[in-house]
Amino acid sequence: MPKRSVVFQPATHRGIQRGVNTLVKAVRPTLGPRPRLVAIDNVDYHDKTPKHFDDGGTIARHIIQLRDRDADMGAMLVRDLLWRLQQQVGDGTATAAVIFGRVYNEGVRYLTAGGNAMQLKSYLEEGMRLILDQLTAMTQSVAGQEVLAQIAESLCYDPELAKYMGEVFDIIGEWGRLEIREGHSRGVEREYVEGMYWDQGLLSREMYTDHSKSRIEFEDAAILISDLEIEEPRQLYPVLEMAIRSEIPAMLIVAEKLASKVVHFLLANKDPERFQAVAVRTPGTGKEQQAGSLQDLAILTNGRPFIKVAGDSLARITPEDLGRARRIWANYTHFGIIGGKGDPRALRSHIAQLRRAYEHTDRVQDREALQKRIGKIMGGTATLRVGGLTEREVEARVAIAKRTAVTMRAAMREGVLPGGGVALLACRPALRDKLAASTDGNERAAYRILIAAVEEPFRTIVSNAGYDDSDVMAEVRFANQEQDRYSHGFDAVSGKVVDAALAGILDATAVQKAVVYGALSTAAMALTVDVLVHHGEPEQAPLPQPGKRKEL
Repeated sequence: MPKRSVVFQPATHRGIQRGVNTLVKAVRPTLGPRPRLVAIDNVDYHDKTPKHFDDGGTIARHIIQLRDRDADMGAMLVRDLLWRLQQQVGDGTATAAVIFGRVYNEGVRYLTAGGNAMQLKSYLEEGMRLILDQLTAMTQSVAGQEVLAQIAESLCYDPELAKYMGEVFDIIGEWGRLEIREGHSRGVEREYVEGMYWDQGLLSREMYTDHSKSRIEFEDAAILISDLEIEEPRQLYPVLEMAIRSEIPAMLIVAEKLASKVVHFLLANKDPERFQAVAVRTPGTGKEQQAGSLQDLAILTNGRPFIKVAGDSLARITPEDLGRARRIWANYTHFGIIGGKGDPRALRSHIAQLRRAYEHTDRVQDREALQKRIGKIMGGTATLRVGGLTEREVEARVAIAKRTAVTMRAAMREGVLPGGGVALLACRPALRDKLAASTDGNERAAYRILIAAVEEPFRTIVSNAGYDDSDVMAEVRFANQEQDRYSHGFDAVSGKVVDAALAGILDATAVQKAVVYGALSTAAMALTVDVLVHHGEPEQAPLPQPGKRKEL
């Protein structure tokens, strides 16, 4: 039987605290526009050069185990929080880490002096809701390419990348489809695609009418929408007869499978002057994705989807069953439609339904899939090719661009706040009012902890930039007293106290609220952990293998 190790207080808090502080200290240097780097050894036998990172989520993901098992539990609490934040909102991981660390350390100090963990947790959560309300009240909507570029630069600290991010999102909107790829130049390039497209292409290269272009286009085309497996040419006879009788000049056939003899039949009966037909595979991987793609295509083009599991066949197809578009195109990897002739009211209703589904799901993969569907339907599509001087620089810029894009969408949906920790500092007056009105010891402790915690991101940004956080805090306090409002912060790039919003130092409201909720609720829960139970003895760490990460 494996041995179990049970750990009680006060060793529980001390162990978790060691792990929390280890992970927070690893992430803290990355906060702000003047971050320090974290080097992580590369155990790939072909390249042992350490890799350098400056974002908290990626650093946390590389820390998979601490040797101290009590500390490991604390570290994994923070790691899980940062990983989830990066997936959900793309940014805010370092801010969440320093807030979590301050709340946990101050909370342990208070509990050691005799405080009540459950009551402290309750008041911390009450204060968290107050902070969230304050952030909501400070939120400003986002509009215009210049403002979007400022938000992007506050996130990626890359002026060239931020400029193009602002332009792209100003054109495609918050839901538009954006593909971010590695470029082959030193800079950033962008390309816009009219209409919408899917990641499935022609079933045969022989379907090209112009091999020099490797692409086929039809005007005023019909679309057969299905996930059917067409094994025999006779299954298509009713479709082709109906199309020729109805004087349909061109058709795109969407099907799960066309047997080779069916493809040859289409090629053999090609008559460019009377009728042309090409076939693409049903888009989507898995039945759920395919069903969503077929539904979207049907609404966009006013067609009827023919579904295999419903027992549909093409025997009695009518012209009204076909979707229509002003233009369709296809190559060997993609197909697209431009000017789908669906009912505008049905389309608006469908988009609203998808947006509601997006808002009510927490699963990252589902949210990404829904966002892509909405982007396709709305027709805004762009490709951003990110280059650099070296392969590693390109990889790093691509990763930054993808995280920035996630946060940009959140900013466009929910608005922005003064950045650089200013919005959190502006929550202190409300917290102080609650502190002054309280007579309960646990409540007063909770609000003191929260006041210290909302200062921590600002102080960390200042100290990471090489300045004294206490001196700068005093300058900021004086500037805000003169203005009679809390809008001034510190520009770590210029080293000056500035009005954060006017200087373009902005944060996405959705990110800041996710950070506050995640960090405070998780830290409050962690303070109530009284017992640690370890199952069995940990296995001895194996020798490093390519692609594996060593313990810390």
